[in-house]
Amino acid sequence: MRRQLQLFCVVTFVLLAWRCEGQNEIIYSNELQNAWMNWSWAEVNVNCPTNAPPGSTTCISVDCTNYTALYFENAGLDSTPFTNLSFWLNGGASGGQVLTVTGLIDNDQQTQYALPALAANTWQQYTVSLAAIGVADQSDFDGIWIWNNKNLTIPTFYVANVELVAGPPPGPNPTNFIGIDAGTNRNPISSMIYGVAFATSNELADLNATMNRSGGNEESTYNWEINAHGKGADYFFESYPDNSATPGESADSVVANSKAAGAQTLITIPMMSWGPKLGADRAILPSYSIAKYGPQTSSDPYFPDAGNGVSVTNNTLITWNDPNDANIPVDTNFQMGYVEHLTNAWGVSTNGGVGYYIMDNEHSLWFSTHQDIHPVGATMEEIFGKMVAYASMVKRLDPKALVLGPEEWGWSGYLYSGYDQQWSGEHGDYNPADYPDRTTNGGWDYMPWLLNQLHQHDTNTGQRLLDYFTLHCYPQEGDVSGNDVSTATELLRNQSTRQFWDSNYVDPSWINSVIMLIPRMQSWVASYYPGTKVGITEYDWGAEPYMSGATAEADILGIFGRQGLDLATRWEVPDVGTPTYLAMKMYRNYDGNDSTFGDTSVLAGGPDPDSVSVFAAQRSSDEALTVMAVNKYLSGSTPLVIDLTNFTGTGTAQVWQLNSSNVIARLPGLNYTNGALQM
Repeated sequence: MRRQLQLFCVVTFVLLAWRCEGQNEIIYSNELQNAWMNWSWAEVNVNCPTNAPPGSTTCISVDCTNYTALYFENAGLDSTPFTNLSFWLNGGASGGQVLTVTGLIDNDQQTQYALPALAANTWQQYTVSLAAIGVADQSDFDGIWIWNNKNLTIPTFYVANVELVAGPPPGPNPTNFIGIDAGTNRNPISSMIYGVAFATSNELADLNATMNRSGGNEESTYNWEINAHGKGADYFFESYPDNSATPGESADSVVANSKAAGAQTLITIPMMSWGPKLGADRAILPSYSIAKYGPQTSSDPYFPDAGNGVSVTNNTLITWNDPNDANIPVDTNFQMGYVEHLTNAWGVSTNGGVGYYIMDNEHSLWFSTHQDIHPVGATMEEIFGKMVAYASMVKRLDPKALVLGPEEWGWSGYLYSGYDQQWSGEHGDYNPADYPDRTTNGGWDYMPWLLNQLHQHDTNTGQRLLDYFTLHCYPQEGDVSGNDVSTATELLRNQSTRQFWDSNYVDPSWINSVIMLIPRMQSWVASYYPGTKVGITEYDWGAEPYMSGATAEADILGIFGRQGLDLATRWEVPDVGTPTYLAMKMYRNYDGNDSTFGDTSVLAGGPDPDSVSVFAAQRSSDEALTVMAVNKYLSGSTPLVIDLTNFTGTGTAQVWQLNSSNVIARLPGLNYTNGALQM
């Protein structure tokens, strides 16, 4: 069989109004210049002759303990003429320092930009856009930190030749040299990472998607018997009828859409012990009737008696409501009827029925999303008990069905129970050592504790209850998850996908920590619940109608495959025809014939994943090597040179491209010989 090579590109072409090029401003070159001052609170020598780079007589030596910074200050500077900050760093004898660059406006920190670990005894130049550190086009820009934002002491490092770069970078984007080794880091890519939520059969078929999830806040309060949902905080805590009065019809439609397109269905099993009820003739019922509980700060404009649960008196939460107003108690037996309905209608998992059952949704937020029926944050013990009870019920009815959980919402939910999240907010105490539920459970982080408890239970009973350890992830920095496509946000969106994998990336949001979510999940499982697979069942990187959203989505799917994630579903399916929708299609149906990205990941590397990220895989069906190149530059063309090793053959590579014309187009083929490919 002749081996083929196929290249897919997701690129952004955005025209920018460039300024006329001006002059750079030197901050430091052998000495501080242009009124810049040293306001550092790290230990700094600005006249250090040791390790000075070629052409310089001095550099800056920096010794950083925890949270200390090299601080260049120049109050009230107009940053408008400049686009980038350029500087040289040397890791000294030790190397390995992980530094962060932060801009300041009016003495306030702006966006943090994480640098890769420094090399020992080597000078390297770094260029960081002012937009990436939050100080582009500002009239009151007054400083830059190069700092250690961790609670540890790092070895001495050196800084030289710091300057602000004026105007656009000269010439086109630099050529990116990519190396691909088809014989190295060969690992399977799970087909189940290409999932969505609540998709129609046509959407699933067009995307060639593999998973279709029924999840989210409302699924925590689905009453299958009357086919109704509780809206919770998403919409005025109303109990709301679905379109049909047929029992289970909403869930059945998700299953039907999935089966019609050959996708697997993921169904959420509610565990909260309350379900919605309806009034006469399937009328909406409010949990916070204004007639009963008094004026509230907001109400449904289409149903004015439904309040938002916040009293106008001192803006306080209504905690004295009766949950029976709009809900009924439900239990494991009630949900057993739900699973029996699904198995009766569609068969068991091994006979074409639902194969995946999710243990509710974002439990640690119930006190907020469903405060009308669960006003006190769930403890670690409560969720462990519920997961055991409901997972056991599923396994009794369908022993081969796979159970997923705990579906936690984000960073705080990974580490702290709902009880502790609520307690810390009410007490203004964010020291985890003081959290009462954490203290009760030996000071454990929440997710490791839960995995460990489930593993112990399985060991004692001889039955595995949890098959997939699943979490949610949304970017917390800026407006990345929204539709902001300003330069600063697009650069941050390009960078922030690092939180899925990079052990050196400090998330610049309120989290201010290394997330490295997929390796973290894999490590937790290996330590506390071996054999459990890992999945991310909600994520959304924003800007769905824009190329910025498409490049983020393409990057994320590539990361999921390379990092060995077992399952993923995006929230929700992107609107048909949007750039983000087409970015998903590039992986699973780029040619309209269900041709896909490869299923065995191989080594692919480049100079800077914030500018160009590249993923490569071999396809088992025809041995084709598939390469996904994601161009994150915001303007211009980006030359690409790919060196291939351990891949034999010559010929013509197919090239498929998605760009701002918002179509997936086949470009002229590229000849490749002797392991080289250029475009």
